[in-house]
Amino acid sequence: MAPADENRTTGQPGLRERKKRQTRVALSQAAIRLCVLHGWANVTVEQIAAEADVSVRTFRNYFAGKAEAIAASHVERMLRVADDLLARPAGEPLWDSLLHAVLDQFVPPEGSAQQDSAPQNERWRAGVRLMLAEPALAGEIVKANAAAQEELTKAIARRTGTDAERDVYPKLVASVVAAGSAVAVEHSLRAEKPAPLGAILAQVFEQLAAGLPVP
Repeated sequence: MAPADENRTTGQPGLRERKKRQTRVALSQAAIRLCVLHGWANVTVEQIAAEADVSVRTFRNYFAGKAEAIAASHVERMLRVADDLLARPAGEPLWDSLLHAVLDQFVPPEGSAQQDSAPQNERWRAGVRLMLAEPALAGEIVKANAAAQEELTKAIARRTGTDAERDVYPKLVASVVAAGSAVAVEHSLRAEKPAPLGAILAQVFEQLAAGLPVP
């Protein structure tokens, strides 16, 4: 019999792995929500565990601390981008597919529970800026970016028929997508007036697809 956490027929993770992933996501989102609303120094691991409705021991089974928990959301989001990319129509141009995949994960649909849980008001934006500037988070963000790009590289290689290990192309595209997405998020957070992230992402990917022509 196949192990409980592996579905050999579909190649998709089994129930056990899906539940573990859901717990990681819940803890990561709880850490982000609390740190944005209350400030980095005012949030403890105990509070994060309580917010996610799990024990502190469970938190420790997944993360060494709140910085690692927060950074995990970036990896999870890029995993979903990779999944979305592979699900796009085969004949669709690569950069169109990448834009759709990124928009689906970075910009929640209007009226969705995900959108409602992250109000785009100035207090929230200011809290996110402060959280991302926290020195303790910097190292974990670097590690998360590396892990995210590695997964995206694999998906781009499959999409383009290239080799994720031997070819430069999928690695280059993955790094450009990661950098472009980060630039769009930062621009949206730091704009004097609230700037729709979806519109900024569309502009970024339009310029990338065009080869970054000089304005």
